[in-house]
Amino acid sequence: MDPDQHNLEHPGQHDLEPAGDANDLPSAERLDALHARLAAAAVAEGLIDVGFGAVDTPLGELLLAATPVGIVRVGFQGEGEECVLEELATRVSSRVLRAPALVEDARRQISDYFDGRRRAFELALDWRLTRGFRRRVLEMTAQIPYGRTQSYRQVATQIGDPAAVRAAGTALATNPLPVIVPCHRVLRSDGALGGYRGGVDAKRRLLALEGQYA
Repeated sequence: MDPDQHNLEHPGQHDLEPAGDANDLPSAERLDALHARLAAAAVAEGLIDVGFGAVDTPLGELLLAATPVGIVRVGFQGEGEECVLEELATRVSSRVLRAPALVEDARRQISDYFDGRRRAFELALDWRLTRGFRRRVLEMTAQIPYGRTQSYRQVATQIGDPAAVRAAGTALATNPLPVIVPCHRVLRSDGALGGYRGGVDAKRRLLALEGQYA
């Protein structure tokens, strides 16, 4: 699978020609400019359903994907870009294109979070990769404030099923929107970290960033 394009019709040739002095740029920059124009044309013409880009963080590069509804997926580097894109193509739409402009606000907010300038995200979210019980767990988790933690049992209890601790843990472990939906703030009842989609070390570092783990 081409990570930049899935079943996408190409705009006309005139849309692919760089404007102005783009031909005077080094080849790599010229290619980037060409791709940006392709992405912009595809978005304008409604040819894609999912646009994605990446943001560098202390945890490594995070892949961000968005639909017209909102951010639909945050992928850790260890998950593999190709695997995340395959998931999006299968479960959301095959019309997926690298289009960083569509996730620019998310990139900025995540950078601000890791720099200590943001404690809450203000982003529209597309929840379609989770549903039912799992979605209720994640929606409850999204309400846990910065610098606070809860246990898996507390989260399960708050959604009305205190016996579903293991199921709540599974919902959190498969969170398609980590960092933004802060499943790292949910711990075991004994204070142990528990699992995390991005790895236990990533969870520890996120909690340390928020002053909850030395």
